[in-house]
This record gives sequence, C-alpha cells and structure tokens, in this order.
Amino acid sequence: MDALYQNLIALDRWKLILSGLGTTICIALGAIVIGTLIGAVLALMRISRSRLLRGISTLYITVIRGIPMVTQLMIFYFIFFAPTNVPKLVVAIISFGVNSGAYCAEIFRSGIQGVPVGQVEAGRSLGLSGAQTMKLIILPQAFKAVLPTYTNEFVVLIKETAVASYIALVDLTKATDQIRNATFNAWVPLLTAAVIYLCMTLGLSALFARLERRMARSDRG
Repeated sequence: MDALYQNLIALDRWKLILSGLGTTICIALGAIVIGTLIGAVLALMRISRSRLLRGISTLYITVIRGIPMVTQLMIFYFIFFAPTNVPKLVVAIISFGVNSGAYCAEIFRSGIQGVPVGQVEAGRSLGLSGAQTMKLIILPQAFKAVLPTYTNEFVVLIKETAVASYIALVDLTKATDQIRNATFNAWVPLLTAAVIYLCMTLGLSALFARLERRMARSDRG
C-alpha cells in the first residue's frame, strides 16, 4: 500500500498519469482520423487506371511502411518541423497519421478489391455511374469486410504512441517512467501503464466488435 501511495497518490502523481493518458488518446484519435483520410485517398489511387496515381500511392506506401515509426517521428520533429513552432503534440499526431495512412490504404484497397466484380456490373446495369457504384455499393460492403482489420490498426496505433517520448512528449508511457525515476519503483508505475493500455485496447476491440455485430444484424434484417 505504501508503494501505491508513493507512486500514485503522493504529490498528486496520478494527475501526471491522467495528463499522459490524455496525450496518448489525443495522438491516437487525431492520427487515426488523418490515417483514415490518407488511406482512403491512397486506396482509390492504387486501384485507379492512372499509372501515375498508382505509382505515387505505391511509392508512398512502400516508403512509409519500410521505415520504423520512431524514425519517422524523429524525422518529422527534428527535420521537417524543426524550423517551425508547431507544438510537439501536433507533430506527433501528423507523424502517426502519415504512418497509419499507409497501412489503412492497404486495408481499404484489399476490402474494395474483395467485393465481387458482379456487384460492380449490377450497379452499372442499374444505371449508376462509376462514382455512384463505388459510393453506394462497393464502399459499404468493403467497410464491413475490413472492419476487423481496421480495428486492429487502431489498436496497434494506440500502442505505438508509446514512442512519442522520443521527442520529449509526455504521453502515458513517459509519465509513468518519470514517476519511476522519481520513486525508484518500477513495478507500480509501469504496471499501471500496462493495465491502462490493456483496458483501452480491450475496450476499443469490444466497441468495434459490437458495431460489427450490429451491421451483421442489419444485413440479416
């Protein structure tokens, strides 16, 4: 009990953990929004008839997926944004979002290409344009197909935010590490961080699983 008090209660150290948690959630939410938007655009570019668009999207995906996330984060912070006054939090959100975009692109592309060709032909036979067929027929089916994989990307993103400390950003991991340095006790702060991360990922997985079941019921209904 004394260890819990010293690591979580004394000097209001729980506030540091709460602040770090807020930073982690902010990075993850901001990054998944950016990643989803980038991924959607890149996925459409990947399946387009334009060789140029396919080449650009392939290059982006190849480069981003081939470089470690922590390296990308430091490149953005120490090179691209070094001459600016952009806050560290914004840099982290952009960095993680750009990285997530490459993975979301492949997730969405596989979902779109997984829809049977007959669905496209059915849409065109109904007089729908290519854009209308994509919007009304292909994308809804693709979204349902990729939802589990998309959920996994979100979960991975939450855990990857732990490297934000490389640019001196106090996220959940960094906050608990600061407490460890102050109290010389590794068990309580680090296990606290582990439990919080586990609760977030399990909660997110349960939320998306519920959404998936609802969509399945709506299809049957």
